Amino acid sequence: MPLDFDYNLLYLIVAGFVAGFINTIAGGGSLITLPVLIFLGLPPSIANGTNRIGIFLQTFTGAVGYRSKGVKTFPFSIYCGVSALIGSVIGAQIAIDIKGETFNRILAAVMIVVVLLIVLKPKVKVESLIEKTTGKPLWISIVIFFFLGIYGGFLNAGIGIIVLLFLTYFNKMSLIKANATKLTVACIYTFAAIVMFIVNDKINWTYGILLALGNMIGAWISSRWAVKQGEFTVRIFLIVIVIAMAIRLWFFN
Repeated sequence: MPLDFDYNLLYLIVAGFVAGFINTIAGGGSLITLPVLIFLGLPPSIANGTNRIGIFLQTFTGAVGYRSKGVKTFPFSIYCGVSALIGSVIGAQIAIDIKGETFNRILAAVMIVVVLLIVLKPKVKVESLIEKTTGKPLWISIVIFFFLGIYGGFLNAGIGIIVLLFLTYFNKMSLIKANATKLTVACIYTFAAIVMFIVNDKINWTYGILLALGNMIGAWISSRWAVKQGEFTVRIFLIVIVIAMAIRLWFFN
């Protein structure tokens, strides 16, 4: 007697792979994985919580990796991370309480906004950067990251692009240090969000672990790909897929 195979599990690994691949090169992988979890039948709040498993593992691994290479952003990243953590508790609670259809509409709108950020994102001249991570800029960053934490706890999709823009334009960080800071902060506030989703029983662990597995494989392969050659193609792919998913979320709940 042949065994039944749950193709949803395969879809999750593939979606995780694509998201991990995109995150390493262009960012915005959660714009794919979160809708996929919803399309596979998970209630939006559980899809949201499940998606955080891969995010936490990826950000933790990335933050450790940067630190092992001597890229350090302490104590700035810790201050901002703790502030974002407090905000993420609020955001996660909102995500848990909100109605599923409303969440889908918000996600669809956010996806389109992030696509615009990807398309219109201006370039920063690295040589013009003079880092500002102490004094007044530090306190402003702490406040900003509290609100970013609320969004991260609530949805998180596309937040990496927003954080990178803020760190490079306001704090004048190099792209490498901005990425290291982003990963550290995201790891801290994602942990708090996961706790909130666990307490409220909003995580499908099987789906979450499989998604994370695909995510790590995709990230590992893309890190060895020709980034300069592939970034434009990846961004176009991401834009097309995200727009298609946003239309489905908005009109076909």
